[in-house]
Amino acid sequence: MEITIGVQNLARELVVETDASADDVTKAVSDALSGGPLLELTDTRGRRVLVPAATIGYVEIGSEAQRRVGFGSL
Repeated sequence: MEITIGVQNLARELVVETDASADDVTKAVSDALSGGPLLELTDTRGRRVLVPAATIGYVEIGSEAQRRVGFGSL
């Protein structure tokens, strides 16, 4: 699943590809915004991404469905 994080005072977004469920990511974001100092996510390669909660502008949580590949009929 792809997570896009907008950070204040940065022109670019942070994009994290993770194996966590949407519910887990939502809980982590909610905990960080309700008083936690950091938003901590782990990407698909096992790297930890830490974002100061005070600088989070927005978080976009992508769908868990896999994208289709190929030229099938729509």
